[in-house]
Amino acid sequence: MADKKQETPALKRSWFQELKGEFGKITWPTKKNLFRQSIAVIVSAVLIGLMIVGIDYLIKYGLGFILVGR
Repeated sequence: MADKKQETPALKRSWFQELKGEFGKITWPTKKNLFRQSIAVIVSAVLIGLMIVGIDYLIKYGLGFILVGR
């Protein structure tokens, strides 16, 4: 039992040192890259939303045509 108590602080210290080292490796995007990536995400979301609306409309129209017999 005594061995585990002595190993735990050293283990935690080592883990925090490794974590600090990993945080040092982080590279943040520039404002230009962040802006471009944000625009790409927004445009992609809008396009996918429009595709879903279009497919939904086609399915609704097709089912209405089949079931009602327009």
